[in-house]
Amino acid sequence: MDTPLLSISGLTKAYPGVVANDDVSFDIKPGEIHALLGENGAGKSTLVKMIYGLVTPDKGEMRMNGAPFAPGKPSEARQSGVAMVFQHFSLFDALDVAENVALGMENPPPMRDLARQIREVSETYGLPLDPSRTVGTLSAGERQRVEIIRCLLQDPRLLIMDEPTSVLTPQEVDILFQTLNKLRSEGTSILYISHKLEEIRALCDHATVLRLGKNVGTCTPSQRTAREMAEMMVGNSFAAPEARAKALGEILLSVKGLTLPAPGSFGTPLRGISFDVRAGEVLGLGGVAGNGQDELLAAISGERLSDGGSITLKGEDVSRKGPTERREAGLLSGPEERLGHAAAPDMSLIENGVLTAARRMGLLSNGFIGWGKARSFAEEVIERFDVRTPGPGTAARALSGGNLQKFVVGREIVQAPDVLIVNQPTWGVDAAAAAFIRQSILDLAAKGSAVVVISQDLDELMEVSDRFGALNEGRLSQIRDVAGLDIEQIGLMMGGASDMEVAHGAA
Repeated sequence: MDTPLLSISGLTKAYPGVVANDDVSFDIKPGEIHALLGENGAGKSTLVKMIYGLVTPDKGEMRMNGAPFAPGKPSEARQSGVAMVFQHFSLFDALDVAENVALGMENPPPMRDLARQIREVSETYGLPLDPSRTVGTLSAGERQRVEIIRCLLQDPRLLIMDEPTSVLTPQEVDILFQTLNKLRSEGTSILYISHKLEEIRALCDHATVLRLGKNVGTCTPSQRTAREMAEMMVGNSFAAPEARAKALGEILLSVKGLTLPAPGSFGTPLRGISFDVRAGEVLGLGGVAGNGQDELLAAISGERLSDGGSITLKGEDVSRKGPTERREAGLLSGPEERLGHAAAPDMSLIENGVLTAARRMGLLSNGFIGWGKARSFAEEVIERFDVRTPGPGTAARALSGGNLQKFVVGREIVQAPDVLIVNQPTWGVDAAAAAFIRQSILDLAAKGSAVVVISQDLDELMEVSDRFGALNEGRLSQIRDVAGLDIEQIGLMMGGASDMEVAHGAA
């Protein structure tokens, strides 16, 4: 137990214009859950990519059980006992669970044997899976189980997990933690990356904190508050979001009986969704991933036109208008998938600003783009939302996930919309950035905008929302005031319980 499982010494990796990791050193012990913390752009992703063989360090060394460890590719890392569950799942919807697991193995056994192994391992670790289920029919939590089981079949000594609870319900988080604790008790080490600091406090034995690529300290999470760890990450204190006094105004967005078929074989249809949002109000919509969140945003933004029902913006029916017309009328949106949907990967931040703000911010003149104005707009977003980037000419794909998230949310808020609907506004961003984005949403509402926040982070929804509803299989629960709601009621709403059952849940 005195010899670290993995010892990292002086790892350095630089890219043009930025040092991602600067002389980073720390150890991971056998049977330890070790957190890796840091704000967006701190170097966490680069570090784990070096451990997993996706990136080669410029300097420094790693040792596994005392022996030199320098994987040149992921297969070499896996052969040494390192497995990784990525934040973005790498699964094929049209294939079944067993077929997806086989694709991630070097030498998969016959499918019948593999299906038996999946059942045995999934039951052993409390993650039940049917090997014959088509992945496209699985919830986000079940998809994550596929990724974890695929890793566990490799019998890893070190399991790396990147933001593993970002798409899970509270109940699924509990199941995951039970699994991780069982793995720890069996001697498996876990390197755990998350921005959810209360989870870190509850789960992890030690935490290494990165700031601007450097290791700025190690702590025992259970002995620190979430705020103390957040301040270690950013290097200073920051204010928690605070709602400002406001008076609700007229209804700016009214959705009545919204109905829409599923966009494909694995999408979710919308079934008679109705709600109103007033000026100055934040409506929070929760739900397990895959229950119609993306489809609802697409319908309200105008990306998909509904088959039934109506969408009224400031008293005008916009049901048959597309996204450009809705944007001009004051309805802006921010989708969940930031790279490829919210932002074009190979376009610069200037160009990505033009994509949604061209008309509203006056970036066009006689059909031509005013590049000076476009640059100024991108620079304003970068400055106001502290987007860490070499400059506005940088391609979207070159930003860390959290910094791109700050840009695409900030791009919409800076335009001062009458109505904003945003899905997962703080997904994958650090505590300080999340607090700033949430404060920006509250400030936008305080100035008279109507805001709809779709999120799987219940703490976030309770922090910013005036009223709350839950999506389940494309249906929306009764909208309720946040004041007085408890976690049991919220869980019932997310599970599709009737209004009477939710009411009794409070008793």
